[in-house]
Amino acid sequence: MEYNLITKGKIFNPVEISEYSTGGIVSHQILSKEIGNISLFTFDKGQKLSEHSAPFDALVQVLEGEVEVNINRKPLILKAGDMVIMPANIPHSLNAISKFKMILTMIKGE
Repeated sequence: MEYNLITKGKIFNPVEISEYSTGGIVSHQILSKEIGNISLFTFDKGQKLSEHSAPFDALVQVLEGEVEVNINRKPLILKAGDMVIMPANIPHSLNAISKFKMILTMIKGE
């Protein structure tokens, strides 16, 4: 199901429509199709996604704040405007250095 604050064909600002949850992580699917999906995430400071892997590449685009992304246990610090591709089948994790917002784009396939 797609995020209900977004209407196809209309302009939206993901930073403005996403809200933080104290002590939590919030995610909304912006677009979901058989070939992949686009999700909007907000993380409160100190929140983490534990190490895991996915069977396809995933693009992280930081909209606001700062996050440590670990790819194969190698830390990368991203801030607003930065992007990184997390490779398929490689362990990765996220740790919110500050409150941050990101768009995650996953496209399935080889």
